[in-house]
Amino acid sequence: MSQIQGSHHYFQIIFNPTSAAELAAMPKDLQLEILGEFKGTVAGQQEEFAELAKGRKSLHRYRLGNYRIYFESHELGVVVHRILSRNTVKDFFFRNVRMTKDEDALLAENPDFWRMIDEAAAALRT
Repeated sequence: MSQIQGSHHYFQIIFNPTSAAELAAMPKDLQLEILGEFKGTVAGQQEEFAELAKGRKSLHRYRLGNYRIYFESHELGVVVHRILSRNTVKDFFFRNVRMTKDEDALLAENPDFWRMIDEAAAALRT
């Protein structure tokens, strides 16, 4: 968990076990780059990110170089569900869908993507 001090409260970035493991598997300098950039951009600016929705569930996607951070709003800040490399997302597309729409539309329509997100969210609750 990471906190950013705002004008009157703390903004927290909560990593579920899946996203924490994905981040921990990266080289330290890349971890610091991702955390620094994400923290500096995400506080209070979620409306500027791509949104993926399925029913009542809504995720935001933040692109940082070759990585995609999938997160959702939380009353204290955001919960990060997955940190995937662009190549992983490309592989996911090629295995699961035809590339006829943009990345966000394809992910939002694909039940396998949401299953992957739900598995990561379930790990946070246990």
